[in-house]
Amino acid sequence: MGRLVSTIFITLDGVYQAPGGPQEDTRGGFAQGGWSFPYGDDDFGRFITEVFAGAGGFLLGRRTYEIFASYWPKVTDPADPVAGPLNALPKYVVSTTLRAPGWSGTTVVSGDLAQEVTALKERTDGELQVHGSGALLRSLLDLRLVDTLHVLTFPVVLGDGRRLFTDGAVPTRFSHRSGRVTGSGVCLHTYDVAGSPEYGSYDLPEGPQDVTGLR
Repeated sequence: MGRLVSTIFITLDGVYQAPGGPQEDTRGGFAQGGWSFPYGDDDFGRFITEVFAGAGGFLLGRRTYEIFASYWPKVTDPADPVAGPLNALPKYVVSTTLRAPGWSGTTVVSGDLAQEVTALKERTDGELQVHGSGALLRSLLDLRLVDTLHVLTFPVVLGDGRRLFTDGAVPTRFSHRSGRVTGSGVCLHTYDVAGSPEYGSYDLPEGPQDVTGLR
């Protein structure tokens, strides 16, 4: 069974909207698109190359799919570390309205999300990767379908825009697998989903306490 692995770009205040360009996603009057561009150094490129090398298929939300489909089919070099896998491997787009996707190798997922994604994971050889697709990612996390999450945190605060984690998210615990920082200051952290949070307390135990330190 394949693993579902997500890669998401966020700001320090949790915004994931339109990292790649001013017109990428202007919903809600968002006018700060393209905030990730200044940080795209060689370290960042190497990490993205590593991620795409593990792909066996792609699961995308409708908006991210349309952004990708307008750009990556035009990059025709099969050796390109991003375009190569995206153009060659199966792509699944979650949508109830898309009928005839034009990008070769695309299948529309419109049924029960939990059932369909579980089936996709079972038949994917390698990672079933989610890129961007913030609303879809939240749903997949709430359904406990995500195995690993690459969170790329950029050193910028926008104060506006769609945020990845909002009130109502299902409480989830993660274990930290690895992390590093690019030369431009992007924090690259990888987490495995580890179930529900654990809780405790720093309250002192009941009973007489030695506050002098002499016992």
